[in-house]
This record gives sequence, C-alpha cells and structure tokens, in this order.
Amino acid sequence: METHSSLSTWVEESAQLCEPDRVVWCDGSREERERLIEQALSAGELLGLNEHELPGCTLHRSNPNDVARTEGLTFICCPKKEDAGPTNNWMDPAEAYRRLSAIFDGSMRGRTMYVVPFLMGPPGSVFAKVGVEITDSLYVALNMGLMTRMGRVAMEQLNASGEFTRGLHSRADLNPDRRYICHFPQDNTIWSVGSGYGGNALLSKKCLALRLASVLGREQGWLAEHMLIVGVEDPSGKITYLCGAFPSACGKTNLAMLVPPERFKGWRVWTVGDDIAWLRPAPDGRLYAVNPEAGFFGVAPGTSMKSNPNAALAVRRNTIFTNVAMKPDRTVWWEGLEDSPSECLNWKGQYWTPQSGQPAAHPNSRFTVDIHQAPSYSPEWDNPNGVPISAILFGSRRASVVPLVYEAFNWQHGTFLGATLSSETTAAATGQVGVVRRDPFAMLPFCGYNMADYFGHWVQMGKNLSQPPRVFRVNWFRRGADGKFLWPGFGENLRVLQWIIQRCDGVGEARETPIGFLPRPSALDLEGLELSQSATEELLSVNPLHWGGALESQQQFLEKFGERMPREMWDEHHALAKRLSSQPPVP
Repeated sequence: METHSSLSTWVEESAQLCEPDRVVWCDGSREERERLIEQALSAGELLGLNEHELPGCTLHRSNPNDVARTEGLTFICCPKKEDAGPTNNWMDPAEAYRRLSAIFDGSMRGRTMYVVPFLMGPPGSVFAKVGVEITDSLYVALNMGLMTRMGRVAMEQLNASGEFTRGLHSRADLNPDRRYICHFPQDNTIWSVGSGYGGNALLSKKCLALRLASVLGREQGWLAEHMLIVGVEDPSGKITYLCGAFPSACGKTNLAMLVPPERFKGWRVWTVGDDIAWLRPAPDGRLYAVNPEAGFFGVAPGTSMKSNPNAALAVRRNTIFTNVAMKPDRTVWWEGLEDSPSECLNWKGQYWTPQSGQPAAHPNSRFTVDIHQAPSYSPEWDNPNGVPISAILFGSRRASVVPLVYEAFNWQHGTFLGATLSSETTAAATGQVGVVRRDPFAMLPFCGYNMADYFGHWVQMGKNLSQPPRVFRVNWFRRGADGKFLWPGFGENLRVLQWIIQRCDGVGEARETPIGFLPRPSALDLEGLELSQSATEELLSVNPLHWGGALESQQQFLEKFGERMPREMWDEHHALAKRLSSQPPVP
C-alpha cells in the first residue's frame, strides 16, 4: 500500500517508543484475514469453534480483570479542565503523554505491531473520517476488520485528504493500575494502554466515533451520537428513518434489528446501524445520518431467536465471540440463548453446570460480526449522503415513572428530554448494576467535551433546521406492582414505532400531558396482545406525584454544570415543574 509521509513518520516514532519485534501493515484483504486468524488460533488468542455449526467463528477469552469499559480510567486530555466538564475525567495533556509514555516504553517487546488503517463512513462521503490504530493485539486487528472499512480503502481516502486520527494501543501487562484510555481532542489523538477489551481497545468505536467526533461535530456543525439508525417500511413501501439513543443493554440492538410481529404483514425494519450515528444538516433543512461503522459489537446475553432473530442469524458464521461459554460440541452458549446445557466451559474456560451458581457467559460478553450478515441489512448503509431522519428516540430502562412512549413539544423540549435521560445501569460498564443514573443522550461516558456545551450545541442545531426531527421518549421496561414487565417488548415495539411514524406524518391521536404528548390507548394498535386495560393505562400514565423525585434529581444534575448550563435547559425544567404542579395526582 502507498503510505502517507506523516503516517509513516508517526508509525516510526511509535515503533521507537514501543519497541516491537516487527511491524505489520494491514491491507484489509481476505487473504490477510485468514492468515491473521490462523496466527491467533496458533497463539491461543482465539479458540476455534465447530466449523459445521459455526463456520468461520472463533472465541476469545479476555483477562478476567478486563471485561468492560473502564470509565473511571478514561480521560479527556484538553488544556482546560472546565472544557472537559464535570461528567468527564480530565488529565492535563502533557501529564497524560508523560504518564502513558512511561507505560508504552518497550511495551511491545517480543510482540508484533499491527498498523491498522480504517475508514469511518462511506468512501468519498462528507461524513467520512480516516483513522489509523497501532496495536499489539491480533484480537483488536481482527475486530477492526469487522467493525470498520479497513485497509486499502482507508489509505486511498487518507492519500486524498492527508488527515487522520492517530490511535496508539498496547495491552502492555493488562495491569488495571496501569490502564488508561486518553483522548487528546486538540491533537486528534487517542492513547489506550493496559486493556484488550473492545470499548477500550477498538479505538474506532467509542473513542473516535463518539468522544473525538463529538468535538469535531461541535466545531463543524454536526452531531456524533450514540444512536441506532433504522428504516421502517410500511406495506405501501414508504420507508421512514429513525434514530434512537439507548444506554447499553437497554434494547438498542434488538430495536435496530426488529422483526415485525405476525399482525404487521407487509412491514419491515431495515438496519442502517445499531450503535453510532453521525448526523449532518442538509440543504433541505433536515438531518441526514450515516452509520460510520461496518459491523456490530453486540451484547450476547439475552440475544436469541425470540428476542433478536436477525442478530441470532447474523452470528452463525464469520463471527468473533468474546467471553461467552463453549459447549462440549464447541458451539457457544450464553444466558437467554436457549435451554441451559447440562455442562460447558464458562467464559473463563472453567467447567460449569447449571448448579455452579454463576453465569456461564459474562454478562457483558459480546459478538463481533459484519453488518452485511444481518438479514435486516439496509443497502442505505453505504449511501454517502446518509438517510433523512424523521424522528429521534431516547430510550432507557426504567421500572416506574416513565411511560411507554411520549413525544416532546418541540426540538428544545426534546433536547431537554435527552439531557435529563436516566436509566438503570448494566454490565457494559464497570460498577454497580441496577442503579438509576443520569445518562444524557446515552452519551455520559462518550461526550468528548463539557456536556453543558453539548446541550447548547443541540439547541443550536435545532435552530439551524427548518425541518427538525420529532423527538420521543420510550421505555420498554416499566413494571407492574407484581414486578413483571407490563409491555411485551421485542418485535411488539413496532406498535409504538407505528404511532411515532404517524405523528411524524401529522396524524396519530395524542393527548397533551405535563411531560409531553402521549398516545391515547386507542391510538396504539394493541390487537392480539394479552394486555389488560389496567396495564395499558399504567403504561400510559403520568402521575405528577411520582415525578417529584425526578424533578429534584434533574435540578441536582443541571446544577452540576454551573453557569455553563444553557438557559434553555433551565427554562424547560421550570416549565415542567409548573405543568406538573398544576395537575392533580393520579389516585
């Protein structure tokens, strides 16, 4: 491959620092992938699986201390601490380079350095960004081949523009005390050391596509978001494109690959992306979105033919599984996939039975697979102009208070809904599970700058759009008094999407409430569901009394940002409080 002079210089400097035994430039070819897989199998970094049942699939077991994003060790390294904001960890850039250089020094002795050029977004598109990751991990190089447009296509784009994001990664000794993921927005650079886990080590994903890209978006007038992109096709053939922001393990991948229920003959959901969206305003006054990635890095537990048949079918070949269980026939298993095996090897490679008293697969175990393998794959994924977005959804996991669905009054109110999004924590990030925390725009761990400025950027984006998308909140996880889910979820979520699309088309019954527009029960197609009238009413209820705690929590969150919090967010908070106080509580 023809190389760019500044890239060659940087690779030489990185090699001098890390001291690898050899340097390999990845070209992204099929032959190269087959060769790297064989090397990974020989080295034990990957385990071969049943070629008859899972052709081309492999299993990776990560170090037990390295199984999730390490948010506490993730830093934004900009000159001023206040520009990182109170929701980010900050480190002075000079100190970060000094501290990490000491760990990188000689970290690749006895190892191979892989130079991985990658392209985010369609080739030649105004959305496209080039990155290059230097890594000593075969697992990372192989995952990057699935998650990005990797190799020659990236070098061709680089040689045309000359601009690229520099990503330096080493597993080093996998010591959590020497583990850092540092972002340098002013240098368009990422340094990650001491981890081999996807979100920490695949530098294209959260690091570039969200943390650095969010800074670029603010500077250049676009948005980098933790959002799925789907096209919902109705029986007439009309496709409506939606984006949705959901914290990890809140049903985002399932929604991105939704299969319509039997009642919805002629409907289809097309997957443009399951995790990240870059959105730009177009001359027609609308937002257009692309998925900059090329694959899925999905959560395995809970994925099945019942919950997500498109994902279950996609991972039957050419997939890298991470930290799942392996059955005696060398097929894979995780909780929620099917009936439990009588025995298997758990995610650590230890003997396991249902009586072991612990999950066989890690709760944050993953699968990495090319987007083209999803039966729901949308050809619009490769559209350099992106797809026009009619609605943006903010979803979360809430057992109470938040209704099944409601619509914002306008873009500014929708920005407030995103800014005050809260959800119960999951296993995708280290820390306690099941705690309700604020996760604005599902971007809390991923925004590369002060989130108060980020909210202001959203407000301004709406002012620049003559046809902004409508904004909705959804919550598939509300529970009844018995602790059971009230809504069936999965494919039945299309019933909610149908109402959302109707609202985008200027129809669809709704009633105004203090929190937004809610569908009347008659506006949702509930035919065929075993849903009682009381459950329906609870799903669509707004009890002002129950929102008191939410208001207090919102105020505390907004106050964290001091004077940088946009006035518009306080206006919306006070307006919500006034609307709720004027309503009698629900008995």
